[in-house]
Amino acid sequence: MPRVNGYEQNFGFLVADVSRLLRKLFDNKMGALGLSRAQWRLIVNLRRQQGLSQSELAELLEIEKPTLVGLIDRMEETGWVERRADPVDRRVKRIFLVPGAARLDELEEAAKGSLDEALGGIDPVELARCEALIQQIKSNLHGVLNKPCADKTNRGK
Repeated sequence: MPRVNGYEQNFGFLVADVSRLLRKLFDNKMGALGLSRAQWRLIVNLRRQQGLSQSELAELLEIEKPTLVGLIDRMEETGWVERRADPVDRRVKRIFLVPGAARLDELEEAAKGSLDEALGGIDPVELARCEALIQQIKSNLHGVLNKPCADKTNRGK
């Protein structure tokens, strides 16, 4: 890859490129199984925590609520998910994977295969160190993003 002002070796650009390529590989694998990236991401989030509200899912998936409603409608029609009323607030709908939803094992195998392909030839010790470093960067970013912005708190003083 030609260097343009060193950006190809910049950590942020490298992480973005790896992320883009992984998404492309996942899209290819999931597309072969009839799922879009948005559908796969919804399934992953529900596997982590069943019964999220539509608002919580929209936030996690970083999509607008009307877009999520259409996504859930399509997945409900094809038997992947179901809506259930919230026991406390009847205005809220909670989303659940349908028990025994078609091909979850097949989806997990495809995802694992994608990661195996991407990480092929990397020493497990080096990979563990890389994961630890990325976790530290993630933690640093959460810390920065969750502390009050000095510009906002000191305006007008």
